[in-house]
Amino acid sequence: MSNILTLVGPTGSLTGLVWERICGAVSSHAEPIGPPDWLANETACDWPVAAVDEGALRAALDPLRVDVAMQRAGGRRRKAVLIADMDSTIVQGETLDELAGEAGIKDRIAAITTRAMRGELDFAEALTERVAALEGLDAAALDRTLAQTRVMPGAAALVAAMRANGAVCWLVSGGFTFFTGAVAERLGFSYSQGNTLEIADGKLTGRVVPPILDRDAKLAALGRAAAEAGVGADAVLAVGDGANDLAMIQAAGMGVAFQAKPAVREAARFQVNHADLRALLYFQGYRAGEIVLAAG
Repeated sequence: MSNILTLVGPTGSLTGLVWERICGAVSSHAEPIGPPDWLANETACDWPVAAVDEGALRAALDPLRVDVAMQRAGGRRRKAVLIADMDSTIVQGETLDELAGEAGIKDRIAAITTRAMRGELDFAEALTERVAALEGLDAAALDRTLAQTRVMPGAAALVAAMRANGAVCWLVSGGFTFFTGAVAERLGFSYSQGNTLEIADGKLTGRVVPPILDRDAKLAALGRAAAEAGVGADAVLAVGDGANDLAMIQAAGMGVAFQAKPAVREAARFQVNHADLRALLYFQGYRAGEIVLAAG
């Protein structure tokens, strides 16, 4: 049975001595049955193989900053639904941590966030604790935090190319609707969902309006997105970085741990640890020219 091995690195990195070492690793840990097909020059390629020791190959290529994905040839690679986490996935950093910086307690809150994303703390309890610490913060801090929020490299291209190919794109976050709505509008997501901060008299009350959107709610959102698109979970691409993303990542046909916490990487079928979010397009077989055209 033939398979497609996709290799992706940072832009322009698959060349020279690095490429020679990549070829050596593939020869050692896979059975190539044809030449590589370049999806993006010196950046991403599909390589037909009869078999591959994916774990060993990933370990060999990790020092070269190469991401690896293996799929059966002939299957439907392009997904009809994208469901994405927001913080540290579609945007850089954690918006709640940055908001806490406005209150002068970023380090304290970020430490709790890190433990929650690693799965060491209950998500809802950790969220409630962090938001409680923001009681009395002026709501204008939300605008200042949003203004400083930066989109993850490749995020705009990911959404644009998938939408151009007919996919629906959902942004589902354990963060806050103030940010998810703005980010979804900026990038072209068709739907967004998050938690709601309670605000009274222009200040944060320190409470989250229930119910809290957690791991189970993200999984439920995946089911709704697939049902509305008229497809099964196998036609869904889910991407995230934290423990609260793991259920949807594992349920999706292509579940990707993006620059994720160790426990999430270990449990996910697909990983992107080195390239930007365009790697998710290359994993689906998109070519560089298609991505550029979709971006306009």
